[in-house]
Amino acid sequence: MEGYRLMEESDGNEQGFANFDQHREFDESPYEILQNSKVSVENIISEMLSIKRERKSKSQLPELVTEMFLHFITLRQVNRSILIEEDRVKMETERAKAQVDFTTLQLHNLMYEKSHYVKAIKACNDFKSKYSDLELVPEDQFFREAPQDTKDSILSNDIAHDFMLKRLTFELFERKELCKLHEKLQQKKKILLETIANRKKFLSSLPSHLKSLKKASLPVQNQLGVLHCKKLKQHHSAELLPPALYVIYSQLLAQKEAFGQPIDLEIIGSLKDAQTFSCIQAHKDTGTPTNVDSSKLEDDAPDEEEGDQRQRKRPRRVQGQESVDQAGVFQVHPLKITLHVYDDEASNTMPSKLITLKFEYLVNLNVVCVGTEESNDGSKNDILCNLFPNDTGLELPRQSAKLVVGDAEVFDSQRTSRPYKWAQHLAGIDFLPEVSPLLLTGRETSDNGEAVRSEDVISGLSLYRQQNRVQTFLQRIRSRRKAQPALL
Repeated sequence: MEGYRLMEESDGNEQGFANFDQHREFDESPYEILQNSKVSVENIISEMLSIKRERKSKSQLPELVTEMFLHFITLRQVNRSILIEEDRVKMETERAKAQVDFTTLQLHNLMYEKSHYVKAIKACNDFKSKYSDLELVPEDQFFREAPQDTKDSILSNDIAHDFMLKRLTFELFERKELCKLHEKLQQKKKILLETIANRKKFLSSLPSHLKSLKKASLPVQNQLGVLHCKKLKQHHSAELLPPALYVIYSQLLAQKEAFGQPIDLEIIGSLKDAQTFSCIQAHKDTGTPTNVDSSKLEDDAPDEEEGDQRQRKRPRRVQGQESVDQAGVFQVHPLKITLHVYDDEASNTMPSKLITLKFEYLVNLNVVCVGTEESNDGSKNDILCNLFPNDTGLELPRQSAKLVVGDAEVFDSQRTSRPYKWAQHLAGIDFLPEVSPLLLTGRETSDNGEAVRSEDVISGLSLYRQQNRVQTFLQRIRSRRKAQPALL
């Protein structure tokens, strides 16, 4: 059996070689033979599986097996031929690659040599002589200013070269002289810079020295009654007052300085808040921010020059109605004016204080309110009520303010400050009366009582609206304060 199989295999090999030679005769490529053999083997296997599955006669199986073995032999032959072809292609590729590598190496050598030549050419082109870029003095200046020995010396046989060497020699001499001058100027500059630095250091320390000097002079100022530092700070604070309060402050101060009125003025409040408010108002009016001079104004903390006022009791604040007025239409300006009125008939050097008034400004209503420093005492507030005829201070004096507020009863008897009409006139705020003077004149014939009342109003206001407003106001305040104890 084994001999029979060997014979069959030899026959199959011979048939396979014959088939392979036949395929080569048809100029089929090994890859096509490989593909065809693969398809044939798949077909034989599918046929064998179909015989087994359908249980047909197995007489065809040996023939199919032999044919499949022949295809396997063909596959081995094709595989060998493919490997031989692959080795041949690799050898050819190696030979071509060696040629390409040699050519590439030659190219790199040429590129390196080219870059070397380019650098050499660039270096030659960029070469500059010692004097090619020197700004030499002009020839006419050389002949005019050069020393005679330089011009007479012979440095070269070539005339042009000899002339250039002479110019270079003269240029070197001039530059050495300029270097010496530069060193002298640098030394002088260094001395000046040191002097400037010392003076700047002195100026930077000067404010602290002046502050200590002001602190040391406070006892002398208090002894002599010349409160220059306090007065200066009050004037700086007055720059942040609203126009209405500024008019009151300036007029009262002028009255005190011109006629020696026994009164004292003081500006109280937060200077920082006033600065902020001033910047906001300037930006709102002009559209550009305004920087307040911060060197003139310090913080709200007591300064050294206000040492005599540290222990003074601060005015009390009512947390009721006034705390509500700080916002909305009743917003109060951060700064207020405090007026201390003294007795003008006292014979001693220290007159007694009659009353202390506090002026404040309602920003949104453009109204000035006045109250006493004793805050919520009704009997004290009555001293300002009807200081001038029919001026109780219980209603807003301006029609525009009434339109803004509405019909609400805001200014009642419990308020510490009221918008008196005389306060508006004192602040320079003039306004039209609610009733026409013609109507008041016509009512004189109909009602004698009302006519007398109108005459009193007109006479009081006309008297107050004269030029001596401040003097009239102070006279009435003093007379009212002096008469109050007698009435009580």
